[in-house]
This record gives sequence, C-alpha cells and structure tokens, in this order.
Amino acid sequence: MIPFSILDLSPITEGGDAAQSFRNSLDIARHGERWDYQRFWLAEHHGMPGIASAATSVLIAHVAGGTSTIRVGAGGIMLPNHSPLVIAEQFGTLESLYPGRIDLGLGRAPGSDQITARALRRNLASDADDFPQDVVELMDYFSQAQRQPVRAVPGAGLNIPIWILGSSLYGAQLAAAFGLPYAFASHFAPAQMMQAIALYRSTFRPSIHLEKPYVMLGFNVFAANTDEEAQFYASSAQQAFVSLRSGQPIRLPKPIEGYLNRVGPRERALLDQILSCAAIGSRDSVTRALEIFIEKTQADELMIASQIYDHAARLQSYQIAAEIRESLMSRSS
Repeated sequence: MIPFSILDLSPITEGGDAAQSFRNSLDIARHGERWDYQRFWLAEHHGMPGIASAATSVLIAHVAGGTSTIRVGAGGIMLPNHSPLVIAEQFGTLESLYPGRIDLGLGRAPGSDQITARALRRNLASDADDFPQDVVELMDYFSQAQRQPVRAVPGAGLNIPIWILGSSLYGAQLAAAFGLPYAFASHFAPAQMMQAIALYRSTFRPSIHLEKPYVMLGFNVFAANTDEEAQFYASSAQQAFVSLRSGQPIRLPKPIEGYLNRVGPRERALLDQILSCAAIGSRDSVTRALEIFIEKTQADELMIASQIYDHAARLQSYQIAAEIRESLMSRSS
C-alpha cells in the first residue's frame, strides 16, 4: 500500500489566531507520526487571513523540533518569492538541525496576489519565467561540487530531496526533465491531473536524484463517524473555497448544516470541480473513494488535506485515513 502524508496550511479558524494554529499543526504532526504518515508538509501562502504558514521555514523548524521521525517539509516554497541562495541556507540549516527528515517542495506560483507579491519581492525583475533557472541554481548550492562562486553555508553537500510542485502541465514537464519527484495539487486544482501524470511519466529522465518517476497527489479527506457528519465538517472548507474564488479569502469558518443546499448552481459547480479529488463520509465511504482514486491514478503517494474547523474532528479524520491505509495494506499483503 502506498504511503500517506499530511498537507497542513496551519489554518486560522474563525475566532482563532495564529498561535493556536501553530499549536494545532504540531499536535497533528505528532499524531501523524504515531499513525505512520510518511511526511508532514506546510505550504507557503501570504496575505491570507485563514493561513498561518507564511514563514514556512520557521514553522517547519517548529514542527520538526517537536517530532522525532516523520519527514517535515515545504509543500511548497514559492521560489519566485525568494533568492535561491536564501532558500538553500534556510533548508541547509533545517537539514543540519534535523538530518534525514527535511523535504523541499518548490512551486512556481507566488502564493499570493500581485500586490502582495510586489511587497514580498521588491524587485520584480525576476518572475515565474525564471523558475527553471532558479531550481538549477538552488540544486547547485546543495551539490558536492557546485559551479557557482558563492557557497550556501550551511547547505553545500547536503542531501535534501527536492520536489517540483504543480497544478498544470508545466510542472510535470519540468520535474520530468530534471528527474525529480513530482507533487500535483489535485486537492484544489484537479483539472489537468491525469494529463500531468501521463506527461510526467512518459517524459521522465532518470537522474542522480531519482531513477524512476515518483508521483504524489493531493487528496482531500473529510472522514467522520457518519456520512452526514463528514458532510457537515466539509462545509468549512467548502465555504472557504467559495470565498477564495470570489476574491474574498476568509478564516476557516464554522461548519454549516446543509451548506450545499444553500449555494447557487455556480458555486455548486465550482465546488464539484475543486473537490473532485476528495472523500467525504464515513469510514466505508472514504475507503471506497480512496481505492478508486489510487486505482485510477496509480499514485506513488497521497498527500492528505483535511481542512476541518474543529481540531478534534480534524484529528479524527486523519486517524480514520491512517486506519484505512493500514486495512488496505493488510488486505493486499
């Protein structure tokens, strides 16, 4: 059975704050470690009232320092926002502190709106079009025999797995060309998932980093004791998605009974599209959805997202997913 991992945006809930979000993130990572999740990733977003993981490297250090074995990483760092040298130094520091446990996923999008992107970068001379060159520069900083005159200290010579993230065919092509593992954001942008997987696998070039293609797919899980309870919990993420796509991002709101019956046809179509890679329901319902998704995609790993307002309910959802994986693994052995 393939590994499951956890994607965390360190959500700030309605009525909550970032400090509570960070405590919750660490608690989920600790539970995930006990439940045999492979890795715990945090995503870089800026200017979002409901996402606390803006200083991603700092939060990775917090989580890695509070856990022992689970891999901790970025899913991802939005490289156009940063100098490759700065990221090399940050992740060189993390790898030096927590050897063998750090992952670096790289994204091409800014993770923000254009105004925020300007505030982040100050100099807009470089942009997403420089992404391939920035990835090459970053990998060179980690190499044993780098070509650049500047060294990343710490960073040089450290074995930090680099992933390419994407939600389109561009990332698939780049990951294949560089011989790197590929993570597709099917948990919120599933439209080109199957095309991207096929392109990545068919054009993959083996490298010193990876011998054969490795695909990780984002997948939403809202698992609870009953289908009705899971639908109730999922309404928080559904509200947040609708608000985000309306240009009004919000904190993760409290769940609403019968939310889908309250939205119009446009919002319902949006949610059906965004959450087409999702399992919402009881243990049996989630098991069937996971089996179908894994069979369809032949994914090498799933990155589970579970944006649930109530922390205890969120933990339960991740626990159910982990127990389903154990059950499927026993069945296949």
